[in-house]
Amino acid sequence: MTMDGTEDELPDIVEMVRAMAVTAPDEASAKSADDTPSPPLSTGDYRGGARLPGHLEELAGRAQDYVEAASSTHTRRAYASDWRHFASWCRRQAVEICPPDPQVVGLYITACASGKANGDRKPNSVSTIERRLSSLSWNFAQRGQPLDRKDRHIATVMAGIRNKHASPPRQKEAVLPQDLIAMLETLDRGNLRGLRDRAMLLLGFAGGLRRSEVVGLDVGRDQTEDASGWIDILDKGILVTLRGKTGWREVEIGCGSSDATCPVVALQTWLKFARIVHGPLFRRVTGQGKAVGSERLNDQEVARLVKRTALAAGVRGDLPEGQRGKLFAGHSLRSGLASSAEVDERYVQKQLGHASAEMTRKYQRRRDRFRVNLTKASGL
Repeated sequence: MTMDGTEDELPDIVEMVRAMAVTAPDEASAKSADDTPSPPLSTGDYRGGARLPGHLEELAGRAQDYVEAASSTHTRRAYASDWRHFASWCRRQAVEICPPDPQVVGLYITACASGKANGDRKPNSVSTIERRLSSLSWNFAQRGQPLDRKDRHIATVMAGIRNKHASPPRQKEAVLPQDLIAMLETLDRGNLRGLRDRAMLLLGFAGGLRRSEVVGLDVGRDQTEDASGWIDILDKGILVTLRGKTGWREVEIGCGSSDATCPVVALQTWLKFARIVHGPLFRRVTGQGKAVGSERLNDQEVARLVKRTALAAGVRGDLPEGQRGKLFAGHSLRSGLASSAEVDERYVQKQLGHASAEMTRKYQRRRDRFRVNLTKASGL
């Protein structure tokens, strides 16, 4: 019985599974599906396939730029990868990719959860499957063929996958102030790389910034096209203007209690010796730490920096090194600020750019979880 009382046990999915069980993979068609690109926005998208007049060609090109700006490079790369994964699976099972069929998508996510999609070595995690589903929805929408994710063949299967395979989130270890100070001591003060890394760690921690936000900053406003924000160094601290997940926001980073741990001093020192006055704030350093390039750092460098310095400083030395290496990432800085800043929670929420206090609490690793005791409050 289904929720509405009908005697429908999704027989069409069962029949499709049986049919697919005797279908041999087609390697040639699978290869062509792997190469299937996401459809570019073309002039025909605006007039039902008819070509636009020449004077509108430029507008169509600009519209394409706006389409790309609607999501990050990482998101677009993930959408393209997931679409190739789905297209390859469909070809191997000899089923049509378009138009979107909820039954086929339901079987696809089942294969992902079972570790049987395109020779996957192990089942995909629930978060990976949810991302793949979002990718399919986006790709189908770009083709003018929206996917109904509420269809029972998708929604019910996805609910079952969550119930059976979902696990608690694995949170990264918070870098606390004493940890950060020890990490700073592992950096070389005698070269530009060490000065840059000190500034990145202190700015990321004090600002509660994401790794993409750290490397996305420019020295000033409207200096590069790929920037996600800029800084203003004021008398009492640094004002960081960011375009984040929730829109534009301002982050105030005050001066520290000593020059050794002050993010403002660290940033000014880096800018002075690196001779940076325009463009990306954090750049690659070459030539044994003596030359500064012009290109912006990749956000993965922040995660590597946090992990490398945490291990070198012996943070969580009570654990084996292999296990310690998995505990630290860029988010460790955000978690560290949220866990150690002893101020009203709303200020921490604002600094981290969270839409809800509940999200901020997920970053707080050592808050008093039993400050409100409902057991005693109820009279027991």
